[in-house]
Amino acid sequence: MDYGSPAVVSVPELFGSELVTWVLVGLLLYWAAVVGLRNAGKLPEYVGTQGPILTLHTKRGRALLDRLARPKRFWRAWSNLGVGIALVVMVSMFVFLIRAAMVSLSSPQLVSSPVRQPRNVLVIPGVNDFLPLSATPGIVFGLLVGLVVHEGGHGLLCRVEDIDIDSMGIAMLAVLPVGAFVEPDHESSKAASRGGQTRMFAAGVTNNFAITILAFALLFGPVAGSIALAPGAAVGGVAPDSPAADAGIEPNDRITAVDGTAVEGNDELADRLEAVEGEQVTVEIDGERTVSVDRSVLVTAAMTDGPTGLSVGDEIRAVDGRTIATERGFFDAVGDSERATLTIAPADGGDDVEREVPIGAAVSIAEDGPLEGETGPTDETFVITRFDGERIHSYEALGSLLENSEPDQQVTVAGYFGDERRSYELTLDAHPQADTGYLGIRPHPGTAGISVDDIGVQLYPAEEYLAVLGGDGESRFGGIADTFLGKIGVVLLLPVIGVTGGGMPFNFAGFTGGIQNFYTTQGALGAFGDGTVFLLANLLFWTGWINIQLGFFNCVPAFPLDGGHILRTSTEAIVSRLPIDATRGMVRVVTTGIGLTMLLSFVLMLFGPQLLAT
Repeated sequence: MDYGSPAVVSVPELFGSELVTWVLVGLLLYWAAVVGLRNAGKLPEYVGTQGPILTLHTKRGRALLDRLARPKRFWRAWSNLGVGIALVVMVSMFVFLIRAAMVSLSSPQLVSSPVRQPRNVLVIPGVNDFLPLSATPGIVFGLLVGLVVHEGGHGLLCRVEDIDIDSMGIAMLAVLPVGAFVEPDHESSKAASRGGQTRMFAAGVTNNFAITILAFALLFGPVAGSIALAPGAAVGGVAPDSPAADAGIEPNDRITAVDGTAVEGNDELADRLEAVEGEQVTVEIDGERTVSVDRSVLVTAAMTDGPTGLSVGDEIRAVDGRTIATERGFFDAVGDSERATLTIAPADGGDDVEREVPIGAAVSIAEDGPLEGETGPTDETFVITRFDGERIHSYEALGSLLENSEPDQQVTVAGYFGDERRSYELTLDAHPQADTGYLGIRPHPGTAGISVDDIGVQLYPAEEYLAVLGGDGESRFGGIADTFLGKIGVVLLLPVIGVTGGGMPFNFAGFTGGIQNFYTTQGALGAFGDGTVFLLANLLFWTGWINIQLGFFNCVPAFPLDGGHILRTSTEAIVSRLPIDATRGMVRVVTTGIGLTMLLSFVLMLFGPQLLAT
């Protein structure tokens, strides 16, 4: 976990394991009370139980569904569109889960990946490592909207197809709504046409995808457009025992001036610090207070088992024997040398050590890319020091050159695998998501997998996140985030992007957890105040995020999900057209086989590395 990260917080880290224990005890007591009331016959008729889940049933609302269902031709056309979308997504989910299971089995090192931990499959703030408790209102709202429109779609199409409804309701775990349902009349459902049943099952995911588009359209448009960056460099994390920590600088602060000179954004901080002579600077925080900070070159972020062997909190005191105290001094001392001997004061307080390391862009080599064609498959980190004749000190510099490259461009790539220098002449492929060349790499931000800073702060990419959401600014995602669907794809990764190799140092879970300090509001919506605009942005962010997840999940072709029912009716339609005596047994073999394959793939995706490691 990135130190000081405002977006990667779990319940134990916030309150200790004692809170989790009391929550579990409370749930057990609640379950015992429910069982006792049920056995005593004290529960009302409209309340059912399934384990610790209470289901509240009602027949109200059917008259409203009847009125809404009157334009039957429109709703059938709408659901036919949804059937087509669902079939495409079903095939995609089938391929995705099988491929994910294969990757999981072939990559046992993923056992330690926090994204792969089973608890992180659950969209529960505090339990999921990437969802802070401050995101709870947005997540609960998005989940409620998703459940209502999903089950409402099923109910509406039941009435369009003349399928009776026994009841509707919600499922509760204690006081938390965890689901919604519509119970079609069994006989009436069986009497409906195969096409009517398929449309009814597809209606829920169709509505989820429609809500996704609506929520993100509002977020990417007027709402994000009303949010602007607040002046200053955004502090995302502070290294332990660093000069910044000693001076009282904390995550979510903004550095607004250095020695009286204003700092407008992240890009200006290094220049302002370098312009000050001496090893002590005066830093203004949030435009309100000033602190004195002693400077030194600290490692503020480091990849695990990186090529430098450095850790967060290590201090770099000299490069090739030249004493340094600033980030720019570090790079000046490195110069054109591809390797440098660093004098390091370890974070644990041990004696100074010297270590010769490559200085360049640390990358992992992707499958089926031009670079893998030269190196062959390897899990070893490659530090690129030169690209097409240009000296590379960091991944950011390499990324800039790749953005200006073209498909079929001939380039020379040189760098280090460990202590061995290699050079390759290759031809760039066409990038699958942009009009640039493609080298076939996965980035590790910073210099050789580490980031250094004069005072020990790690900057939060506030401008990049705002740009992805449709506000002003630039992001490293380039053309991908310039389109509506591209923005949605990037936004889906934001809550975990800090640990998925997306090149960002922090996750983003909405304008929560203190990062509101990095932003301000403007324009017409700004008149409602920062709190209102941020709340609206969070609700839209999580409504879109939750609904697309619900849509994709329910399209998995396995029972009891909607995808399993659509698979059954679609298989029946295909088998009925074959020149054979079709039976229900044939359909059951197909659906059961696919369902078991999906279940096995899902289990292997989550637990495959653990099984291989035992």
